[in-house]
Amino acid sequence: MTTKRRARDHVTAYRSRMKTRGLRQVNLWLPDTRAPEFKKECRRQSLVVAGAERGEPIDELLNRAARTVEGWT
Repeated sequence: MTTKRRARDHVTAYRSRMKTRGLRQVNLWLPDTRAPEFKKECRRQSLVVAGAERGEPIDELLNRAARTVEGWT
C-alpha cells in the first residue's frame, strides 16, 4: 500500500468518525493577515474611524463601511 493511499484512507476514516459524532466539515477563506494589502487596509479603516465625528452614531459608520465592500450580502 502506498503512502498516499494510507494517508487518504486515514483521512477518510477520520472524516467518517467526525460525521458519526454529528460534525460536518467546513472550509473557510480568511483574510491573509501576512499580506501587505491587509496591513494597508487596516490602516485605512483605522484612519476612517479616527476621523469620524464624535457625535456620529456607530451604526451609521458601520453601515457606510459595509456598503464599500464589494460582494458582501
